[in-house]
Amino acid sequence: MNFRYAASALCACVIFAAPGSHAAPDDAQTIRQIEENWNREYAARDAAKVTAHYAADATLMGPGMAPSHGKEAIGKVLKEMTADPALSLKFHASRVEIAKAGDMAYTEGTYVMTMTNPVTRQPMSDKGSYVTIYRKQADGSWKAISDIATSENPPGAPQNSKR
Repeated sequence: MNFRYAASALCACVIFAAPGSHAAPDDAQTIRQIEENWNREYAARDAAKVTAHYAADATLMGPGMAPSHGKEAIGKVLKEMTADPALSLKFHASRVEIAKAGDMAYTEGTYVMTMTNPVTRQPMSDKGSYVTIYRKQADGSWKAISDIATSENPPGAPQNSKR
């Protein structure tokens, strides 16, 4: 499995909810806090907490890997990814929009990641962009339902690695 996947996130967000919308004023702060926590959980390599950000019916799509459908499949990918001692992932949203109804949001931003190349067994670096779609849950929490990352490296391009 190629783990050039970059997890997504939401930080330093700008909210574009229309006047009269159902989006709560604190949704922006909630999403910012989710993003801060998600970054810390990757740094701590806590697969369970990282996986908890996804809804049961979520889909994860990353560079060099088949889509993972459902929280269980996503959890397996993230468990293996966070077990990598070379893992370093930092992400930052440049934009977040909350739907007028206040029940959906999306973010887009960039990531920088280092992890072990599965072929060379050496650290490799990747950077790229992502879009994450969130749905507000019945309990008021936000969960990712679609998480898509794309690498800036062209297909087949050699990765930055330390040899």
